[in-house]
Amino acid sequence: MLKSVLIANRGEIARRVIRTAKRLGVRTVAVYSDADAKALHVREADEAVHVGASPAKESYLRGDKIIAAAKQTGAEAIHPGYGFLSENADFAQAVIDAGLIWIGPRPDSIRAMGLKDAAKKWMAEAGVPTTPGYLGEDQSEERLAKEADAIGYPVLIKAVAGGGGKGMRKVERQAEFKAALASAKREAASSFGDDRVLLEMYVQRPRHIEVQVFGDTHGNIVHLFERDCSLQRRHQKVIEEAPAPGMDDATRKAVTDAAVLAAKAVSYVGAGTIEFIADASEGLRGDRIWFMEMNTRLQVEHPVTEEITGQDLVEWQLRVASGEKLPLMQEELKISGHAIEARLYAENPETGFLPSTGPLRHLILPHHLARIDSAFEDDGEVSAFYDPMIAKIIVHASDRSAAIRQLREACAGVEIWPVKANAGFLVRCLGASAFRAGEIDTGFIGANQTALTTRREPDADMAASVAHLFASASISDRSPWAQLCGFRLNAPANALVRMRADGAAHAASPRRGDADRSLMRVGGAVLVFDRGDVYEFTLDTGEAEGGEAAAGDGAILSPMPGKIVSVAAKADAKLKKGDPILVLEAMKMEHTLTAPFDGTLAELNANAGAQVSEGVVLARMEKD
Repeated sequence: MLKSVLIANRGEIARRVIRTAKRLGVRTVAVYSDADAKALHVREADEAVHVGASPAKESYLRGDKIIAAAKQTGAEAIHPGYGFLSENADFAQAVIDAGLIWIGPRPDSIRAMGLKDAAKKWMAEAGVPTTPGYLGEDQSEERLAKEADAIGYPVLIKAVAGGGGKGMRKVERQAEFKAALASAKREAASSFGDDRVLLEMYVQRPRHIEVQVFGDTHGNIVHLFERDCSLQRRHQKVIEEAPAPGMDDATRKAVTDAAVLAAKAVSYVGAGTIEFIADASEGLRGDRIWFMEMNTRLQVEHPVTEEITGQDLVEWQLRVASGEKLPLMQEELKISGHAIEARLYAENPETGFLPSTGPLRHLILPHHLARIDSAFEDDGEVSAFYDPMIAKIIVHASDRSAAIRQLREACAGVEIWPVKANAGFLVRCLGASAFRAGEIDTGFIGANQTALTTRREPDADMAASVAHLFASASISDRSPWAQLCGFRLNAPANALVRMRADGAAHAASPRRGDADRSLMRVGGAVLVFDRGDVYEFTLDTGEAEGGEAAAGDGAILSPMPGKIVSVAAKADAKLKKGDPILVLEAMKMEHTLTAPFDGTLAELNANAGAQVSEGVVLARMEKD
């Protein structure tokens, strides 16, 4: 077994590797940027080395600094985690050339599978079924448009070097192709330094099925069954589960056999994932599942595979990198029960899932109900420099129904403030009847977005509970004029307490309410945490709140710090609700800001290439 390992990553990824390494007696070395100087992964590692400034390109993407840190600390091996440099073949080769052990597949395997067009060609030659589409070298707009017409709309544009939904666009009709292509290329260039794309037939009822594969240096390759990652928003996974609902034995054999064939075609070593797209219009069938891509690393969602197999995949990685054979062969691997993972993101589902950054003044995660993989704690901060995922919440139960109930309860117990989070959205997804029945595809969230992203209105019981807390606090002031309780002869002792929440007025008599809710006073406000959502109540002073005015005055504000990559409209233009005004890039994702209503673009303060802060007025609409 290896004696020491440097983890070339951060956050929950680094903590996950550290946890297994410590159990096996392997010394761990962390690396960190300026933003992560006090991070949990830095404190938990046996040693830590500073590798640069906060932006990833100046720290976590600096392979030379990471290799130097390994040499400096005497680390034998480098574990890349997932993301950052984990699928960079040149970095893998540089690690090997430096005399260090690379915990991952061979560089030539990474190169073979790293570009989507080359990987699909390779798999087709190996006999693995692939999605129909265009993989050509000609990247001109004219050729791509012609190929899209030949494939037939809707068509999917995908970055050749892409992953995580970046550089991916679904195009419904010919008239939208040019703009979608330009946007996908910009995002691909920003995320991967490569703006080339491929085109694929868009499967109408797609399910995202992936198979965990593992190989060793002795020629053994096994699969650890499949995962279903169909619940996605903006092509990024939200809820993953194993095994896939509705997967019969024959279909499982077809897809896992194809995955092993794909891995053998590139003589694969280490952990990898073969991703397939399935046409679920007639249920899961072996002849309607096609290869999409291979991720040559451990996946974010690997815990669900660990839960149903009882295996530690990071331990497998360390053992394979040490030259050992796989811990188990195929016939020894079995499925036990059902596991589901939910990704808890710092984002606001009510504003199109825009990331939310800032300090975490209050954070409660349901450790008593689920496995929690996270790197955040109270008084931590969600940085704009990195991925906005706060935690992975994972449960394992005897069957799928029990796992759904357990995960829904866990997500309902999440409390986060003031950063926005998607816990309530997860609760609603898990409670949807179609999800519980397994009737899902990758378009499920988009088709049900309003219902899934809309919080329920505060009810009378919630308002009474808040009124009680306001009234109880006022009693601490001995002055009768400061108290909220009524003081009238022959009248009830409790008067109505008038409050506001989300711009709406509420009035209630103080009364202890539902004990399942969590209430907390913050300054002059009361926060209510209810089923993953948070409501902020303030006493109604009779004055209109600034938020109400801002919501209706047509101001289009920058939702986060970022860079304006394009401006689609001109000042004084007549726009319809939903028409694009500009595109803002933040956290390597593009966010289109649109007209909030029909009217005239009276003000435009945006130029392509400009960096903007959060809350800046970029444009203003006026109703005609």
